[in-house]
Amino acid sequence: MNRMSSPLLVLFAVAVVAAVPQGALARPHGLADMAIGAVMAAAGPDSLGAGWRQQQGEAREAVQSGRAIPLGRVMEQIRRRTPGRPLDAGMEQSGGRAVYRVRWAAEDGRRIDYIVDAETGAILRADGE
Repeated sequence: MNRMSSPLLVLFAVAVVAAVPQGALARPHGLADMAIGAVMAAAGPDSLGAGWRQQQGEAREAVQSGRAIPLGRVMEQIRRRTPGRPLDAGMEQSGGRAVYRVRWAAEDGRRIDYIVDAETGAILRADGE
């Protein structure tokens, strides 16, 4: 896969997520989560940086074990707070806890970076609001 196709796949993933009915995003393993995973896997190992496959596996295991809420539920919470669509998302460590970092495109054109506690779903920070 060449470098030009990766941005197109990411745009496709965002379009798929935006088109999924809102209820599907609230389910633990909603269609949006599956669509993002499938498209990002097709984008290649360099599309999200080194180690993204390991990060995806760790996030899935955290949700399955109850240590984290599903990303789809986080997306729905953000959508209710700020209408728009996700640009990208991932799980990382911050201050000794797992957090979701969600880059969001608000309907009014702002880009907001949300930091959400992965265990509780509490929005810890919203840069650009």
